Amino acid sequence: TGSSDPYCIVKIDDEAIIRTATVWKTLSPFWGEEYEVHLQPTFHSVSIYVMDEDALSRDDVIGKVCITRDMLEEHPKGYSGWVSLSEVDPAEEVQGEIHLRVGVLGGQGGRRRLRCTVLEAR
Repeated sequence: TGSSDPYCIVKIDDEAIIRTATVWKTLSPFWGEEYEVHLQPTFHSVSIYVMDEDALSRDDVIGKVCITRDMLEEHPKGYSGWVSLSEVDPAEEVQGEIHLRVGVLGGQGGRRRLRCTVLEAR
């Protein structure tokens, strides 16, 4: 139909932590959802998968963004901007980008939290 039913899954080290709402029938979804989760001291990466919900079969992966621990350390005040999606399956072509705000917040007793704001995609 020329549109998707996109939602995002946020994973920390391949463990799904967050699922956004599905935005129906669009190629330019707006979520505006903000989450805070506790980070293990040994975490390696945060991945955001953009998915296409499908009622009749398995949901399709549109693309993903991977933010490594090193990338977050390079931006101590956090990162905000558009990030191009990369492919999950090398045989699939990926087009699109997602607008994110991601940062690590210090906590009491050395506990850190990840603040992730999934804004929109195109």
